Amino acid sequence: MSHGGQSSEQVDEQLAAALREQAGRGEMSCAKAFLVARKLSAAPLEVGRAATELGIRLKSCQLGLFRDEEGQRSVSPAATVEPELEGAIREGLVLGRLPCAVAWALATRFGIKKTAVADAAEKLDIRISQCQLGAF
Repeated sequence: MSHGGQSSEQVDEQLAAALREQAGRGEMSCAKAFLVARKLSAAPLEVGRAATELGIRLKSCQLGLFRDEEGQRSVSPAATVEPELEGAIREGLVLGRLPCAVAWALATRFGIKKTAVADAAEKLDIRISQCQLGAF
């Protein structure tokens, strides 16, 4: 299921149907996009690109990075960052930024919420990049 710059008519019908089923009012949460990817054994980036081709806007980033209707992100700097987490974040940097997939892996490794990793990165003035769905 590789869809690279294809038009919406060329998006795999099974993927298109699954995305339309999950999208409400032309929007879909990050979590639902990952659910579609798992159900269809598709790469998250492929699902994100197909959603874009179908005019479905991704919302509710699981790291809290997408802006809401008022333009605000739910990410806010953590009060403190444990040295072990800070070290792991710094070790995971690629070109000075923390890839989304690494942030997710760190959340699992440390047994914390994904948003806690994003808040720690914010405190350390580190930006998260390379959205697994291709949204940023």
